[in-house]
Order: sequence, then structure tokens, then C-alpha cells
Amino acid sequence: MEQFEIDHLATVRAAAPESMVLLSNDGTFPLNAPCRIDAYGAGVRRTVKGGTGSGDVNSRHVVTIEEGLINAGFDITTRSWLDAYDTLADAAYRNFLTQIKAEAKAAGQPPIFYAMGAVVPAPAVDLPLDGDGDVALYVVARDSGEGTDRTPVPGDVMLTDDEVHDILALEAADKPFLLVLNVGGPVDLTPVKDVANILVLSQLGAVTGDVLADVLLGTAYPSGHLATTWAAWEDYPAVGTFGESDDADYREGVYVGYRYLDSVGAEPLFAFGHGLGWTTFALGDAAVDVEASTVTVTVPVTNTGTRPGKEVVQVYVSVPAGDLDQPYQALAGFTKTAELAPGVGTETTVSFDLADLASYNEATAATVLEAGDYVVRVGTSSRATAVAAVITLAETAIVRRLHDVLGEAGFTDWRPEAPTAVEIPTDAPRLAVAAADLRRDDTQEAVDLSEELDFVRGLSDDDLSYLVLGDYAEAADKQSIIGQAASSLIGAAGQSTTRVENVPPLILPDGPAGLRLAPQVGVDERGAFPLGSAFGGLMGDLMDEESLAALGLVNEPRTPRSTYEQYTTAIPIGTAVAQTWNPALAAAYGDLVGTEMEHFGAHLWLAPAFNLHRSILCGRNFEYFSEDPLLSGRIAAGITRGVQQHPGRGVTVKHFAFNNQETNRLNCNSRVSKRAARDLYLRSFEICVREAQPHGLMTSYNLVNGVHTSESAELLETILREEWGYQGLVMTDWVVRFMTRTDLTHPRAAAGATVAAGNELFMPGCEEDRQDILEALAGGSESGATLTRERLQTQAARVVRMAWKLAR
Repeated sequence: MEQFEIDHLATVRAAAPESMVLLSNDGTFPLNAPCRIDAYGAGVRRTVKGGTGSGDVNSRHVVTIEEGLINAGFDITTRSWLDAYDTLADAAYRNFLTQIKAEAKAAGQPPIFYAMGAVVPAPAVDLPLDGDGDVALYVVARDSGEGTDRTPVPGDVMLTDDEVHDILALEAADKPFLLVLNVGGPVDLTPVKDVANILVLSQLGAVTGDVLADVLLGTAYPSGHLATTWAAWEDYPAVGTFGESDDADYREGVYVGYRYLDSVGAEPLFAFGHGLGWTTFALGDAAVDVEASTVTVTVPVTNTGTRPGKEVVQVYVSVPAGDLDQPYQALAGFTKTAELAPGVGTETTVSFDLADLASYNEATAATVLEAGDYVVRVGTSSRATAVAAVITLAETAIVRRLHDVLGEAGFTDWRPEAPTAVEIPTDAPRLAVAAADLRRDDTQEAVDLSEELDFVRGLSDDDLSYLVLGDYAEAADKQSIIGQAASSLIGAAGQSTTRVENVPPLILPDGPAGLRLAPQVGVDERGAFPLGSAFGGLMGDLMDEESLAALGLVNEPRTPRSTYEQYTTAIPIGTAVAQTWNPALAAAYGDLVGTEMEHFGAHLWLAPAFNLHRSILCGRNFEYFSEDPLLSGRIAAGITRGVQQHPGRGVTVKHFAFNNQETNRLNCNSRVSKRAARDLYLRSFEICVREAQPHGLMTSYNLVNGVHTSESAELLETILREEWGYQGLVMTDWVVRFMTRTDLTHPRAAAGATVAAGNELFMPGCEEDRQDILEALAGGSESGATLTRERLQTQAARVVRMAWKLAR
């Protein structure tokens, strides 16, 4: 191991307990010392460090839960159970491979495309629970990945009959029992919701097993809170559509997650923001003050238990309904305490701008706060709050005049027929805010491109077209695949062009659970190349000759003259980072990644990813943060600041926007109202842009109201740059031609139209894409795009600006 690996693994091990969410606790845990332990469940030996796909990270080693327990001195009594489970799981895996290959052949697709993101079903298990330890734990594990959505069936969102049987049997046994959830997103725990001790371990990267052992023994403690509501499957909103191939209708409007459940009075299993610890806390009476439009909530917090811990103070506001209907409440601010020793108290402060709670009014193309009473609540989850004050607005305030853009969804958003009533205690303190104090007039300064424009005006059309594409192989029938695309850093997702003199390439490794690089690299007379497959696990096993050919790769033998390693640190998944409710800790993870970027010579990390958890079925939710835009935006801003404190390093926030399902993600049309778009799905991006100015931003594959996000000037120029003042580089997601179906309603995004719209880097690029740009420049491409030389020069200048800023 290199020293940075050792240091960074220690950093993750110390920080990761803040991601773990204790759902229920009867005081049995933590344990006083290592002991004999009965360890059951798939996750004990087959611990999941994170989801699959382009964001998977090649760490040198992953500590499983079994290994972590052994390292800590536990004596595992159930090795025979684990061995028997391995036999069943291995057989299930072999059967699954055979089935996938047969189905792919019947469908006429290469196996690696057909099964992208697929999860191997858990085997049926009927094994005796015959451990004779002093304590027991059962580890439920769930995998998910890019390319495939989750399903509400046993073994995925639902527990299997075997899991329910074993968990309840262990809960009824006469020994301490802990249910551990090694999952990337919610599982319907209805059958086992009354288990006395439940811990969401999450998926914490390379040191997952050691972190669990630390928490079991009380040398560390969980202090995470849920970033997404855990409810019974049937209680989640089912108003809109999800997983449709052509169109996804966001008919639920602004009623997503707790906004829906709180508004209709549905009781979650575990509420948004919920989280316990090895100790207990008490919140004192909150004091609320208003200065202009800034609301400051001061709350005493005391550790009333016997162990150290940290608490998260959350402030919610009920916005009055007027012309616009409103969810019961929305998160307005939060803070996490420092560690508090037993009996110690502190005074916490949460401040927020009431203007940030404004809603978009489609009739006036403005964000507004309507006249009425704004009820401020303080607590430790969305369902554990008390009214602290009422803020009165005497007249409706127009906060921002915006643009009427993004087209029409084609339907009217759903609203609850009998929403939960907002009750106001008669003795609640009352304060007032004036409409004039809520007005915001954003004046954004244009980025100075004069030097870069002077440079690109002297370039040929060919050079300009290369600048707005990723670096690609010369052969017209080849295109780079993610994981193999960069020549300057092997295993990075891609890089900008090397074909224009005096413009260095930007190196772009994937994320967001750390840097994704080829872990082992060979060097021969032709240069550096990855040793082994770019993919691990199921994807690697499905990489047959047909898949290689479809990917434009050749399985040619190359004998290295020398080799070297590029192992990086797998940090916790995005949802786990959000569960810390700690932007400063998120910045520390960003700092870790920024240090590794410096070490390996990377410039833009393709992370963080923070599309909202619109549905718990989205297969890529593990990469994303939360169902709430404020929490998502502030955590993303923290990571951004951490990375970008390193000169020459930046993030690429993604996927902009409305990428909330994996089913047909390249061609699906997200139909969303202008209000829901701005109040929810764009809000998290806006927060990150305004707070942290990420150097890069990646558009999503999908369309929004009939227009590809990468081809939407309204999204990229009007909203992103004009309204928010974004100053960085915009690139596409990897529009890989051989992965795009042509038999669907909506076409693939095209390079010419993308560049014309304000997306200056079409990735990963190929000669066909370059010809589309040149045809658009000549008066119109086959895709229908037109592109002026002046516009192409502006886009090229933006690429040059970032290349000179980060790589020169």
C-alpha cells in the first residue's frame, strides 16, 4: 500500500459511523468486549461496499463484515452456515449467468448490454440457525447498479420469506440480536419493523466490515439520520409513472417522499431525518428570531444518555397554501452538533433565508411567497418536531422574476384532496417579515472569454470541432467505452481532445464513491494499457467476444514490459454521505478525493451525483443523496468545496437533470411541470451552483418535456448560466452510439444540437459525432441542428478556458 491509501482508509474508517443510522435500539448494544457471535445473512461474507456500474471503485481490498469481526477479536460461531450459504449462492450465480446469456442471445443483444446493472437473485435458504454464541446478528445485503432499476419483489425492495423467518427467529431467541442492513436504499421492513435493534449500516466503501465492528464495540457510534423516508412499499406515492420506456410522468408534482407522506397522513416505518444513537438527546425550547428575511433558530441540545454522541437538529417550515397548494412541510435548515459527552449540553443555531422557500408560480413565471402564516417547526425528524414560532407575511412577495421555459408536461400536477391540516398552537411566538425584504434581483456577470476567444478565432473548423468532443480513436467504426477511454490516465472515463496545440487535455475519472481507475496497468512499446477487464463481477463475467466487439474493443494479447498499480479509496456511497447530515464531513471526503486526483493527475471528477430519490426503485439511487433538495444540494456543495480546494481539480455535478430512473435512460422523456422542476429537481443543483460553483456539470441522457437535456438551451443557457450564474464547463453523459436503441419514440441526443444548445463537450465523442457538428456548421445536420461558427467558437472557448484553468 502507498501511504495515501493507508491514510485515506483511516479517514474513512473514522468518518463512516456518521453515515450509519440506528433505526431502533433497546439499550442492548453496544457490546462491552468481543465475544462469541452468531453471524447470519448474505452480507456477512458477501458484504456490499457500494453499487455497481461506472461509479464502482477499484480499491485494493474490501473488508467484509466477517473479516471485520475477526479483526476485532470476535469468534464467529456460524462458519458452517456461511459455507453452506456460499454453496447455494455460487450455484445461483452460475444459473443466472447461463440464463442471462440465453436471454441475451434470444434478444439479439450482447450479454453485457442486456444485463447492465442486473442483480443476481438471492438463493432460497433453509439452513438451521444453530450458532451457540453470546450474541447474534443478521446482515441483509442488497446490491443495485447503473442500468437497471430495482423492483418491489422479495430479495430486492421486499424481504424474502427466508430472511423474515430467520430475523424473527433470532429476535425471539434468548440472546441479544441486531439486524444489520447492508443496503444502498430502503427495504420494506414491515414484517420485522418491531425488531428491537435495527442498524442501517449502508454501504461504506473499503472499510465497511471494520466500521461495523467499531460500532458494535462502542469505540465508535452511529450518528446518521435517514436521507430518504423508509415506508411500506404500498405507502409511497404511486401517482406518477416510473419505469416506462418512452415517457415518465411526474404527476405527483412536488409531493415526493416525506412531502407526500406528511401531506396525506401516511405513517412511515421510519421517518425522513430519523436516527438514534448509543446515547439519547433532549432538545430544549427553541428561540426564533427574524432579521429582514433571515430566520435564526437557536436550540439547546443536551446529551441525556451515558455515552458520547452527535445529534442533528432539523428545522421545517409549513408554507401557507394560497393560489399554490403546498406540502405539509419542507426542510428549511439543519445542523449537526459536535460530539457531546454524557450530560453535556450545547446551544445550536440553524439559520435560513425565508426567500429560499419560495415556490414557482407558472402563471407569473416567478417564485413567490404567498401571504399568510409560516409555521416553523424544530425537531430530529420530519415526524418528531414541535412548533417553535409563526412568521407572518402580510402580503404576497415576488422573490425572483424568472423565465417561462422547459415546455409543457401535458398534465396538471396531482394534489391531495384532504391534505393534513396545519395546526398552530395559540401560544406560539409570532414574528413578522416584510414582502420587500424577500425580493431578490440576481445580476449575473458573464464569464470573460476574451483571451480564449482570441485563441479559438484563429483555429480551423476541424480544430473547433475536435475541441467540443472527447478524445477518441481515429477509426470511424470505433468509440471509446467508459472505463477504457482515457489514454493519459488508464481507466479514467475519458478526456478532452489532444488534437489541438496549446490546449492540454482534461482528464475525467468517474465517481462518485471515489476515483474509478484501472487498478493494474501494463506498459509495452505501444504505451500503457489496463491489465484485465474494465469491469468486475457480473459485468466482467459477461464480457465475451461478442460484447468486446460491440464495445469496439479487441481482445488482443499484450505483454507488458513493466506494470504499475492505481488503487484508489472507495468512500461511502452518496446516500450514506447524505445520511451524515454534515456538509463539513462531505467536504472532508471531497478533500480525500482531491488529494488522489492530484496524485494521479486527474482534473475533473465525474461526481457528485445528486438526482433526487423520486422513487426508491431508481437503480442508481445509491449514488444519489436524498429525496430532499436542500439536503442534497448542501452535501453536494460540501463535496465540491473539498475537491476544489485543490488547485487544478474540480467536480462535475450530475446528472442535470430529471435522471430519476435507469429504464431506457438514454431515450426516456421525463414529463415534469415547471413548478416541480424548479421547486424540487433543479433546486439541489441550484444550491450547489450558488454555494460552491462546481467547475464541471454533466447533463443527463433523458429528455425533459420532449427535448434532450443536453440539447436544451433553456436549461443550459437560460436557467443554468443566466439565472444561476454558472461559470463552469458543461459536458454530456457518455453518449455511446452502440448503446443507443433506434427503435424507440424519442431519438438519441446529437452532437450538433448539443453544442448549439450550450453543452460544450460532447462525450466520449467519435468521428460520426464530429461529422454531425460539421454538417450543422454547414447549414444543417441529419439530426436537424444548425450551428454558427460564432456559437461553435464560444463553446470551444469555454472548453479552452477550463483546460487552461485546470490543466495548464
